[in-house]
Amino acid sequence: MTYKISDDFPVLNQMVNGHRLVYLDSAATSMRPVQVLGAIDEFYKRAGANPHRGLYDLAQRSTEAYDGSRAVVASFVGADFEETIFTRNASESLNLVAYSYAPLVLTKGSNIVIPISEHHSNLVPWQVLGRQYGAQLRYLYVDRRTGEIPDSEIEQKIDKNTKIVAFAHVSNVLGGLFPLAKLVAAAKAVGAITILDCAQSIPHMKLDLHALDVDFAAFSGHKMYGPMGIGVLYGKRKLLEQMPPFLFGGDMIEDVREQETDFLPPPSKFEAGTQNGGGAVGLAAATKYIESVGWAAIEVHERALMRRLVEGLKSTKNVTVIGSTDTAAPRYGVAAFNVNEVHPHDAATILNDFGVAIRAGKHCAHPLLSYLDVEFNACCRASLGIYNTAEDVDALLEYLPEVRRRMNLGD
Repeated sequence: MTYKISDDFPVLNQMVNGHRLVYLDSAATSMRPVQVLGAIDEFYKRAGANPHRGLYDLAQRSTEAYDGSRAVVASFVGADFEETIFTRNASESLNLVAYSYAPLVLTKGSNIVIPISEHHSNLVPWQVLGRQYGAQLRYLYVDRRTGEIPDSEIEQKIDKNTKIVAFAHVSNVLGGLFPLAKLVAAAKAVGAITILDCAQSIPHMKLDLHALDVDFAAFSGHKMYGPMGIGVLYGKRKLLEQMPPFLFGGDMIEDVREQETDFLPPPSKFEAGTQNGGGAVGLAAATKYIESVGWAAIEVHERALMRRLVEGLKSTKNVTVIGSTDTAAPRYGVAAFNVNEVHPHDAATILNDFGVAIRAGKHCAHPLLSYLDVEFNACCRASLGIYNTAEDVDALLEYLPEVRRRMNLGD
């Protein structure tokens, strides 16, 4: 029997409505291989005590597993141990920066710059902080046809009053790679800091955060074949040392007196209370699993699937692709589209009847869809992981025409 990567993912080996499950929603959350599930199970079987709390064997094993996981994850993204903070997810990571670092630099008349395509996790906090400190929130508008950020937008929007430039590495709707080097250079030229949301890029490409030279970066374990409830904030050490803690509690304290408290250095001062030890172990296992598959193999496999998907969507009657349809341009993980005259929720429901699971709605990107004037102000999204196959893509394309037929709209 020939081995397939999907064999490592038990949840994928099931039937839905009498059809083989075709899971095409990895951009929302990826599934977990047995190697990750086994690592989590082993942690709770052999350790399971609070890290950093006890001197007995179980506590020591937990501490070793937790700290060892941080070292593995830090190495995976080209960061140092002290720069790698465990959070619940990318959203919490971004909020930590917003509420701990931003107040140090935002003043009335300053500005924050983000692309119009940002996920709400990297948009709403800046709305709130901007209002609170009298800072303007400026948007980099993408080209409606290509989904790219024009150089003119960067040149016009990032200026001497810019304090923060926050952006996704890859859009969770458009799938394109944003011009990271240009954005970092423009921010540095005016003394602004950069915040990278790499939740959508980290499953698809090797990252070296030191080489990318961003000031902060955020990602979630559950989008990279790890468990839910664990994420990471990377920050340059000098910036983390300046920031006050975001949460207060146990295990982030050096000393407490009646009226004053001394906090531990990063990363500990940002990890209050009992942490998700099993999640950290699972995330480390996920990084090892990705590396065992190999970045070169992942890139070749996923690019071939994305070309097949986009070409198929383009050639399907009454289907409109959102963003670029240039299959020669890099697109990572996602393809957004609409079946003409059919609300995305109806399309997703009908496809589910055939076992095909896609995302439908606004994708936490309301301003982008409004700006692009997308029908229904919502869209369908198919997203791929390393376990997907050409047969999965073909299943979606095969059943798409059924959507309009079921809605009595013909082909």
